[in-house]
Amino acid sequence: MKKAPFVFGKIATSTDFNDREDEVKILTANFQNLVNTIIISPRRWGKSSLVSKVAEIINHDNTNTIVVNLDLFNVKNEEEFYVQYAKAVLTATATKWEEFASNARNFLSHLLPQITFSPDNINEISFGVEWETLKKQPDEILNLPEKLAVEKNIRIIISIDEFQNIAFFDDPSAFQKKLRSQWQKHQNTAYCLYGSKRHMLMDVFSNPSMPFYKFGNILFLEKIIEEKWIPFICERFSETGKQISSEQAGKIAELVDNHPYYVQQLAQQVWFRTTKKCHDEQITDAFNNIVDQLSLLFTNISETLSKTELSLLKAMIHKEKQLTSQKTLKKYHLGTSANVIRLRKILIDREIISIKGHTIFFHDPFFAFWLETRYF
Repeated sequence: MKKAPFVFGKIATSTDFNDREDEVKILTANFQNLVNTIIISPRRWGKSSLVSKVAEIINHDNTNTIVVNLDLFNVKNEEEFYVQYAKAVLTATATKWEEFASNARNFLSHLLPQITFSPDNINEISFGVEWETLKKQPDEILNLPEKLAVEKNIRIIISIDEFQNIAFFDDPSAFQKKLRSQWQKHQNTAYCLYGSKRHMLMDVFSNPSMPFYKFGNILFLEKIIEEKWIPFICERFSETGKQISSEQAGKIAELVDNHPYYVQQLAQQVWFRTTKKCHDEQITDAFNNIVDQLSLLFTNISETLSKTELSLLKAMIHKEKQLTSQKTLKKYHLGTSANVIRLRKILIDREIISIKGHTIFFHDPFFAFWLETRYF
């Protein structure tokens, strides 16, 4: 059985990666020139795949540069950050466990590093000093990549996903000051910081009162346009001996509002249903099937929303242009214009909607469709 030629839910590499030519050029140049970069976009728009693609290019073109990957999704506090940060840097810069242990002892000696090795060759690190001591003296860990870069005559890129999660640490402002005070001195190390909560990241990097103000080049990811999806989908079908028309490929992208994750998912489901030549009803069937799969999730989300939050979403679904007008407020029982602003912020914080300029859009096009056709 042929392997499905579309990837979602994991990093897209090689031929699975589509478009982003401009972003790839910018990020590659930034990595090559050690320019700090902040990448911002909604969840599942391909940030991790973009960073992975550029790391692949860098590794191919320049063996003198190492990209270190760290995900803060499950990192809950400052102590966990230091441990995971040290482990990620040591792992990426060592080719065998002996080198991992040697680097830990040489560069983190004051922290009394303790290394454990599991049967599957996963190295774990902890520190023999008390947390209060480590908290006051994290410089050895924060400067670890720079010291290793100098020692090994290499350059290091530290790539940190879900960076906005540091906002949930105890005293996040003080923690950010610690990071910035050390990282800004580094000459052989650059930082690529990215995440999905635009409003939180914008506050971290564009607020003059914040430690990371103007730390690096901010790169906003946009959706991949339909014109780029059409040849990608058609080629992937053709490569596996199946046919789909340009119109049908465009329909797949249009149905999910060019959302990168969902374009790949819907295209995969259509591919599964296609024997040789795609038919329109297969696209409709695949789309409805995904909606059915997600219905329970959407029901649970809707049950956590208040009546007025749902009413505001209903107004958005109905494409009301003036959400704070007296007519809209009265029609949807939204109360005052100040209440609409408050509700909108709640929905943004929950990553249900985003605002770009004067345009409000749903993060999840399937959720918008479900609300319109099945809930309201």
